[in-house]
Amino acid sequence: MRNKGRYDKGVIAPAYTGRMAIEPFPALRLPEDETEPEAVYRFIHDELMLDGSSRLNLATFVTTWMEPEADKLMAETFDKNMIDKDEYPRTAAMELRCVSMVADLFHAEGLSETDPSAATGVSTVGSSEAVMLGGLAMKWRWRAAREAAGKDGSRPNLIMGSNVQVVWEKFCRYFDVEPKYLPMARDRYVITPEQVREAVDENTIGVVAILGTTYSGQFEPVAEIAHTLDELAAAGGPDVPIHVDAASGGFIAPFLYPELRWDFRIPRVVSINASGHKYGLTYPGIGFVVWRGKEYLPEPLVFHVAYLGGDMPTFTLNFSRPGNQVVGQYYNFLRLGRAGYRSIMTTLRENARRVSARIATMEHLRVVTDGSDIPVVTCEVTGSPGFTVFDVSHELRARGWQVPAYNMPPGAEDVAVLRVVVREGFSADLGTMLCDDIEAVCKKLKAHGGGVSDGRHFAH
Repeated sequence: MRNKGRYDKGVIAPAYTGRMAIEPFPALRLPEDETEPEAVYRFIHDELMLDGSSRLNLATFVTTWMEPEADKLMAETFDKNMIDKDEYPRTAAMELRCVSMVADLFHAEGLSETDPSAATGVSTVGSSEAVMLGGLAMKWRWRAAREAAGKDGSRPNLIMGSNVQVVWEKFCRYFDVEPKYLPMARDRYVITPEQVREAVDENTIGVVAILGTTYSGQFEPVAEIAHTLDELAAAGGPDVPIHVDAASGGFIAPFLYPELRWDFRIPRVVSINASGHKYGLTYPGIGFVVWRGKEYLPEPLVFHVAYLGGDMPTFTLNFSRPGNQVVGQYYNFLRLGRAGYRSIMTTLRENARRVSARIATMEHLRVVTDGSDIPVVTCEVTGSPGFTVFDVSHELRARGWQVPAYNMPPGAEDVAVLRVVVREGFSADLGTMLCDDIEAVCKKLKAHGGGVSDGRHFAH
């Protein structure tokens, strides 16, 4: 034991955190004694170094860099609970403003320049929670319509591609909805209007269209799908709404492709989710779900809580959560504005295209998607070089890069790709370094007859 004058004599700094390493901390049990804060910090800090650099993690869509001013604001608000709206009214006001800004960005109906409550939506813990809320709203509206018509409302189904993020599978399983997956095909990694038309029936609660798929970064044809559903309804078929999963593309399309019709400008789109912690440029985890109007969020899904000091309407799955993510998102909205987001997204797209153009020149690699929708580049190994994308991924990890390799979704399982997600902080110079390493790794693997990764293509 030692006493530096700042702590009680019973607080120790174990020797194994200093220069004379003796034994590790107990990994699975509480230590018997207290430890000085500097020692605990060093112990945890040193272990976290083994995670590597988040900036070189090209697997994640999630933001890994923010401006120092945003860091400071978020650190100042770690202790604020987003649910305590009476206790933290200014944080609650910022959330309402953010929701209103997102709803306006997506062309929601009936918005006000002075009343943020005119927007129907909420901030969430990423898009997973937002997806659950959007799905529940569609299910409840479908069931109410069925019951009002005297029909069976016990067998809901949801139409979506096999390329959806796993949260949609979770939604269907958690809330007893039959998933109807539309298969992909080689060189087609989005759903088609024809597939949707064939799959829809009277039990369909909605169709999920993705703006920026996880697997390939592509936009699905929302407007074309809506047109097909319009024709189906006009011919006496079911009247099916669309939910747009814009987790990745929701903060890209409005700035890079403002004329693209995918949002509430399409009457059949009733709800949209987007991830603030992806191309909203905020640290994890914050997302948003917004509805076309109040009538698309069934009232029974809104709960009223009195024990926090006032009438608190809530329609999120989570309750307590940090308010600092909302603060960080609000900072970005004010700091960047439309011009700032447009500038950043343009830069990211160009950096992605530069990477894809370089990869296209490499032997045995073929670009699958070039980053033109969202800044995501995918490529596959062609020919018979003796190595796979899994080998390339493994070798890149040894050079500090985290570049995932995986099989494409059902219907195209025999295609395996590498994926590079270009985010804020990924400069043109880093892109050049990455391409240099990819090229060097491929040459090394070919010269040595392959690699050591145990990852393999999908086998039927």
